[in-house]
Amino acid sequence: MGIVLGNDRYGKAENRLVRIVRDGARHEIRDLTVTTALRGDFAAAYLVGDQAKVLPTDSQKNTCYAFAKSHGIPTIEGYALALARHFVDDVEPVHEATVGVDELAWERAVVDGQEHDHTWTRRGPEVRTAEVVVTAEGATVQAGIKDLVLLKSTGSEFAGFLVDEYTTLPETHDRIMATSLVATWRYAGVDHDWDRIWADVRRLLVDRFAQVHSLALQQTLWEMGRAALEAHDAIVEIRLAAPNKHHFVVDLAPFGLENPNEVFYAADRPYGLIEATVVRE
Repeated sequence: MGIVLGNDRYGKAENRLVRIVRDGARHEIRDLTVTTALRGDFAAAYLVGDQAKVLPTDSQKNTCYAFAKSHGIPTIEGYALALARHFVDDVEPVHEATVGVDELAWERAVVDGQEHDHTWTRRGPEVRTAEVVVTAEGATVQAGIKDLVLLKSTGSEFAGFLVDEYTTLPETHDRIMATSLVATWRYAGVDHDWDRIWADVRRLLVDRFAQVHSLALQQTLWEMGRAALEAHDAIVEIRLAAPNKHHFVVDLAPFGLENPNEVFYAADRPYGLIEATVVRE
């Protein structure tokens, strides 16, 4: 049997880019990490080291910075689309371009009761995400959020689960439920009010986490995903991943103290990882 080159792509990963808009006294900030990846007619570079058709990754990096100035960053989805279309339309060997963007959120510092024009504080740890794939046939856009840390102190149960000879976990009908959510949704088409939809999906994710009396984290993810699709026809599917940040009740009996679900040990690992994709039929 012969040996052949399989799928390949290359690009520039994690370009740190901060764009300040200085049109007036009140400045604006966008803080991005941009990753590019190109597919195309690059077999010769791998097989014989011929770089004639290879656009250097350094050039891809420079393009990210140049487009931040020339095209601006009204939304990260729009910025990623412009970048990816440039690579496919203007760089002849490129057949497909993927551009991923993570955005860190900043909010204005408040000084003497007023928002400051050019000082911010980091908000988060949550990160807004987008990924655009462009080919000659068209484009797809995904948006999302990661590191959205959520915790509810009640309204969550875990009972009635399968038990075998290795099961030691007790049932509970009142527990802390916490996670660091990753959600990614795919759009139908490429012409939407990206900021409005993103903000509303985030609101819905937090709302469902808070409002649903959860019998399992799996159920909560289903309700989150269903709410997003019901509210926005533009969304085709949503993928959710939620590490279960376990909180265990500390036994204070040795110290003569009761602990009615008030003091917990927060474990960072190992953790349950719950994932789900909610799609339209």
